[in-house]
Amino acid sequence: MEAYRVENVSFSYPLQERKALVGLDLAIRSGEFVTLCGQSGSGKSTLLRQFKTILTPHGKRDGMIYFQGEPLSSLEQRRQASEIGFVQQNPDNQLVTDKVWHELAFGLESLGCDQRTIRLRVAEMASFFGIQSWFHKRVAELSGGQKQLLNLAGVMAMQPSVLILDEPTSQLDPIAAQEFLDTLRRINRDLGTTIILSEHRLEEVLPLTERLIVMDQGRIIADAPPAQAGAALAEMNHPMFAAMPSAMQIARVVHPESGVVYPLTINEGRNWINKWMKDKAPAQLSDQSAVDASPVRSVVELRDVWFRYDKLAPDTIKDLSLTVKEGEWYCIVGGNGTGKTTALSLIGGTQLPYRGKVLVNGKDIQKQGLKERFHRNLGILPQNPQHLFLKKTVELDLLEMLADSELGKEERQHKVEDVILLAELESVRHMHPYDLSGGEQQRAALAKILLMEPRILLLDEPTKGLDAFFKVKLARLLSNLTRQGVTIVMVSHDIEFCARHADSCALFFDGSVVTTNRTRAFFAGNSFYTTAANRMARHFCPEAITTEDVARLCQSSH
Repeated sequence: MEAYRVENVSFSYPLQERKALVGLDLAIRSGEFVTLCGQSGSGKSTLLRQFKTILTPHGKRDGMIYFQGEPLSSLEQRRQASEIGFVQQNPDNQLVTDKVWHELAFGLESLGCDQRTIRLRVAEMASFFGIQSWFHKRVAELSGGQKQLLNLAGVMAMQPSVLILDEPTSQLDPIAAQEFLDTLRRINRDLGTTIILSEHRLEEVLPLTERLIVMDQGRIIADAPPAQAGAALAEMNHPMFAAMPSAMQIARVVHPESGVVYPLTINEGRNWINKWMKDKAPAQLSDQSAVDASPVRSVVELRDVWFRYDKLAPDTIKDLSLTVKEGEWYCIVGGNGTGKTTALSLIGGTQLPYRGKVLVNGKDIQKQGLKERFHRNLGILPQNPQHLFLKKTVELDLLEMLADSELGKEERQHKVEDVILLAELESVRHMHPYDLSGGEQQRAALAKILLMEPRILLLDEPTKGLDAFFKVKLARLLSNLTRQGVTIVMVSHDIEFCARHADSCALFFDGSVVTTNRTRAFFAGNSFYTTAANRMARHFCPEAITTEDVARLCQSSH
């Protein structure tokens, strides 16, 4: 039986010449685990939102979509609400009540279920998802991982036959993301629920996936089991191959012949490396990070900082001390709810400690006025880029950043044109920022910050929602800025990105930094907060932390 059938579906947003979806034909069987991937703006989210009419964006659609053999447009909303579950990227956009138990019951109450049914299903979901220990907590007290799990449990309480998820792990740390994906696997395997998932984090997702659908400019360019889809992308030399799992990328670099079956999982990759390295002596990697070439001057310094959000609340930041040098790219990793974002807000002066000092350029942040703090000094990219959008179009939003500038009208327009090209926003410049994909919103928000010409960039999850192709461009942009003396302090769950580009990394736990080191030494010493490449090759070379490292190790060994 088919869960969905899509027949010749095209879709275009208002006032847009280019179609977001172009003549799609697709069938998804009941019980399948399907993953959609593609570059930002490829049409993934647009396609997912066609599968539930209440979420379909405003625009013009041609073609037909069938749900379990019936036209989706003819299905009553109550049936869609109960049978088609949808989990969004940001859990805060979907959670509507103040208590965990009430959130679990909310969907069932809305469907008009009786109290006995509600109590039974809430108890069942709380047990299945391991929510008992925080069942009576306030939603506001939960970590990001707990919120997303609660979001999923609330949807599953309605017993949907199909579960659609739009980049659900983008705001989760690596361990919470893996736990969330393991839960999806159980839902698919044990309950037979059809899973349709859009995700950039393919390293963890593809081992669970039966079928990978790759989109590009509104079209499907690959539709096959993950290993075959990855091989097809390799044959096409498509940029999306850069998003494939590390094992696949390493094997292709080392053994680039066509027709090769590439490994997919970390275990398969480890076995492939063992076979390749058999009877070979591993080469040594030069550790470029061992020499600290950063300047001596400290531009960000936290000394014994303590902070809590409320006088009676527990401390969020506990005796935190850290130092960031001028021109350094400093990454902070760690679990959800450990205080990473709060630390950024303290550096930016949007929150103030009740004990300790925050120094920016050697001066207490509390003694700096707004102009001194932000004019060509601090630039802050928040975790939710929508907090920066004020106008009706991307272009107007960018121009708004220069409203108080002394530049003339033509100079302002010229600067905006430059940053639009830099952030690749040409095709969306006339769209409302809220109509953009998650990745496009990230790029638009970053463009606004760059217009301020900051000397210190505070970035909270800047790669969230970005495809692998644009991550390469973002890394190049940020690296160029550091070479010009710009300092970057970045909070991220993107371990691979940090390992490839950061100068130093710090691990946050329980409100403070527990360890910090130059990047290669940092990841080489970790078991969980490390890269897939390192897990595959550390028995040969602990210092190998990126796919490039491992490929070089295999190629140069003799």
